[in-house]
Amino acid sequence: MNLIDLRYIDNLKDLDLDTVDISKPAPEFEPNRQFYFMAKARSWVKKKSEELGRPMTFFTQTFGCQMNARDSEKLVGILEKVGYEIIEDENADFVIYNTCTVRDNANQRVYGRLGVLNGYKRKNPHMKIALCGCMMQEPTVIEKIKNSYRFVDLIFGTHNIFKFAELLCSLFENEGMVIDIWKDTDKIVEDLPVERKYSFKSGINIMFGCNNFCSYCIVPYVRGRERSRNPKDIIREIEGLVADGVVEIMLLGQNVNSYGKNLEEPITFAQLLQEVERVEGLERIRFMTSHPKDLSDELIEVMKHSKKICRHLHLPLQSGSTKILKAMNRRYTKEQYLELAEKIRKEIPDMAITTDIIVGFPGETKEDVDETIDVIRRVKYDNAFTFIYSKRTGTPAAAMEQVPEELVKEQFDRVLKTVQETAREQVSRYQGQTCDVLVEEINENDNSLVTGRMSNNTLVHFPGDASLVGKLVNVSLDECHGFYYMGHMVQS
Repeated sequence: MNLIDLRYIDNLKDLDLDTVDISKPAPEFEPNRQFYFMAKARSWVKKKSEELGRPMTFFTQTFGCQMNARDSEKLVGILEKVGYEIIEDENADFVIYNTCTVRDNANQRVYGRLGVLNGYKRKNPHMKIALCGCMMQEPTVIEKIKNSYRFVDLIFGTHNIFKFAELLCSLFENEGMVIDIWKDTDKIVEDLPVERKYSFKSGINIMFGCNNFCSYCIVPYVRGRERSRNPKDIIREIEGLVADGVVEIMLLGQNVNSYGKNLEEPITFAQLLQEVERVEGLERIRFMTSHPKDLSDELIEVMKHSKKICRHLHLPLQSGSTKILKAMNRRYTKEQYLELAEKIRKEIPDMAITTDIIVGFPGETKEDVDETIDVIRRVKYDNAFTFIYSKRTGTPAAAMEQVPEELVKEQFDRVLKTVQETAREQVSRYQGQTCDVLVEEINENDNSLVTGRMSNNTLVHFPGDASLVGKLVNVSLDECHGFYYMGHMVQS
């Protein structure tokens, strides 16, 4: 068999890793370099599997946002490409946690799981443990792991996830802990393997990083500055996904409204959406997240006239108090936010608006929370993710005077109650209507039902079977149960 030298190959489509000549030097350019290391890792995994007389197994767990979930699909794609088989528990030969650090409790969950893994590793000398993602970009975390969790084998961050195959080879070839943390990067590597969780829908990274530096948020420090993907690469990826059966895509970015600003040929997010809409076979387009400070009239206009963009907009408020918004460095006022929400409601009446709210930000008073509740009542959110402020070391807010815990809890309950009241009212207005629902799965509590989502992201449960998963069907919305509906399928 003629082996392939990846230094001289342009087209990697349908590449058989077993045909790669790993005796040659590794290519210096991407993604060929990573496919070379995948081939090298594959030979190691194959040899180890033969020694053990069984397949090598892996388990992955994702903490945090949808961008992390998309990163994990890439990790899974590479692990399967090199010969590992996925299993559903942590008693595996390779365990990787893709971590989040937005709130402190996310960090504590990871430390708790590491304690469990230590027990597994003592019983399985072949086991390797890897940690990646946002939490690993914190120097204090790395020091803690080096001192207290020395059984961890591999640590890398957010900027070099594309390098996973190369890091695997370093892990296999060296004794001791491998740590590879980049402070920042401008690199975007395309065309690496991805193993999707769902066959019919997928997240798509359109940009990475964040330039906003909200005073409570650690994301810009761990994800780096904004970098937009080339629109042609995005469209090419979507076309490939649609050809593979995907009907709904989610465009992902910390602030999608900033998309395209750093490209050599600038393009707005609204213009990108128009390009995506032209992809034949694609049924639904979603996106996360929009920052209120720069949601343009152009974007509202594109959403208004689109046949594919879902009627759901996530528009984080964080606080209804202009004073607190200024301290948060959000760069809009209460009045500006309300004006924007009103414009959206006027131009697109059927648009569901959801939001994020933080309670207990430093300096927040009962009166500030009253302002937040006023916004909730006026906007009438379809849903809201409400969080108690989490102090993150290294952010400006961490140095501010913190609000007493008992006061925070009291105000949080007030906000949550208001959200539940308004959301119930909003969601219930569809009762009796018939709408398109994308079926996502068999209902986890009742296998005679399936679960799907309306265009506005509301959950619907109705009688059905596995043959409906991944299909758009007409469903009568019979009973509203707060945040979801019970219904039945109707013939179109």
